Amino acid sequence: MSMAMTTQEREAFLADVHIGVLGIDRPDGAPSLTPIWYRYLDGVVEVATPSSSAKVALLERAGRASFCVQREGEPAPAYVTVEGPVSISPAPEGLVEAIASRYLGAEKGAAFAAGPGQQDDTVVRLHVQRWRTLDFTKMGG
Repeated sequence: MSMAMTTQEREAFLADVHIGVLGIDRPDGAPSLTPIWYRYLDGVVEVATPSSSAKVALLERAGRASFCVQREGEPAPAYVTVEGPVSISPAPEGLVEAIASRYLGAEKGAAFAAGPGQQDDTVVRLHVQRWRTLDFTKMGG
């Protein structure tokens, strides 16, 4: 029995609210792993970040990234991991608020986006080419 998710299941899982982990190759050895907020739309993972962040410099060099989200609790553990090329551009108006609102709700998301020191001026888009999934709710027994 396969515990892999169907296309529909994996798309829905990735579109749900999870903390993601972005993985980027580093030229000096171990990959960079960063927990992040994100949103998923039509085969693309979007992340807002400051243009001055180490993530942006590493992504510009690598051109690719990996991304993982997981569920640890009920009904059973599950995960989705994706890989693909990235594009980097200025964040469109409202993107930071849209992503923050997924995690904090509308009011707190707007406050976060407008807050002092908010520097998420860049959007990283990971264009999904490869999927790996596992869902323990599919385990027989």
